[in-house]
Amino acid sequence: MVPGIFKNVSPLTKRRIRNFRANRRGWWSLWLFLLLFTLSLFAEFIANDKPLLVSYAGDLYTPIFKEYPETTFGGIFETEADYRDPFVIDSIEEAGWILWPPIPYSYDTPNTDLSITFPSPPTLENWLGTDDQGRDVAARLLYGFRISVLFGLTLTLVSSVVGVIAGGIQGYFGGKVDLLFQRFMEIWSGLPILYLLIILSALVDPNFWWLLGLMLLFSWMGLVGVVRAEFLRARNFDYVRAARALGVSDPMIMFRHVLPNAMVATLTFLPFILTASITTLTSLDFLGFGMPPGSPSLGELLNQGKSNIQAPWLGFTAFAVLALMLSLLIFIGEAARDAFDPRKGAPAPVAENSAEIEEL
Repeated sequence: MVPGIFKNVSPLTKRRIRNFRANRRGWWSLWLFLLLFTLSLFAEFIANDKPLLVSYAGDLYTPIFKEYPETTFGGIFETEADYRDPFVIDSIEEAGWILWPPIPYSYDTPNTDLSITFPSPPTLENWLGTDDQGRDVAARLLYGFRISVLFGLTLTLVSSVVGVIAGGIQGYFGGKVDLLFQRFMEIWSGLPILYLLIILSALVDPNFWWLLGLMLLFSWMGLVGVVRAEFLRARNFDYVRAARALGVSDPMIMFRHVLPNAMVATLTFLPFILTASITTLTSLDFLGFGMPPGSPSLGELLNQGKSNIQAPWLGFTAFAVLALMLSLLIFIGEAARDAFDPRKGAPAPVAENSAEIEEL
């Protein structure tokens, strides 16, 4: 942490940061998760069937950013060069060199050079083996991790906004508004969500945004209860009554005066909502109602592991990645819960970080 960066932060925020850091498991889980997520954001530079850099006849080319026809490298076709074609490789290496990413396969690139049947076991070329279509498992895991986290983050943020608005309206106005909304919530939450998602996914061609919209129909309910309770508690506070007496509008009171109290519970629940979002997407992919066929998916890899019990590396790899990702999110959520718990005082500074904490 950069010294002095939180110099103007309030004492309450400083105490929350200290409480979060005091939970060592959650603190290191946050950094490990951020590291893995950052690496997945640059998946094209780690796993790709296109070279990072090509030197040919004294010129440099970046196939990862731009398409080049085969004629650029001495070929005969005007179409984009296939950099895994032995002819193209030999043409380039005669007048230059090729810099490949650590994993020279994309998520949809089959390894056609293998002489054994698919799925094939781990080798030095395919670190985690190949799936039943010859695609590199390590590359699909990297891209699948990114899709899962981005999908979960997007769904969590959008559903949180909808849930906070719905819970705030219920709690602030109360009365008939709260009563009618509660009855609607009871009916809506009683629906078999997973079965409805499967039915709706079967009616349309699933893709990232369709699935996001379908899951948003139900995921927004997770925060309504806690936000409603905070608004019900705070709507009769003296400062809220004073704001009404001064003629401040209801939306302004809700947003400026009451919402900050509800955000404590909201932020505490976010990691757990993210975990549920990723789990739901994985379940749909496992059942075949999730992302389009061919998309990198942890659930689809789990399904392959179930269908190919003779290839245990498929199921074990997908399970290990899911278990690690969800465990990290749970640990982060526990640390966030401790940080926002008003019953927890500021912990004693850890010796190795005492000087850094004083800078806060």
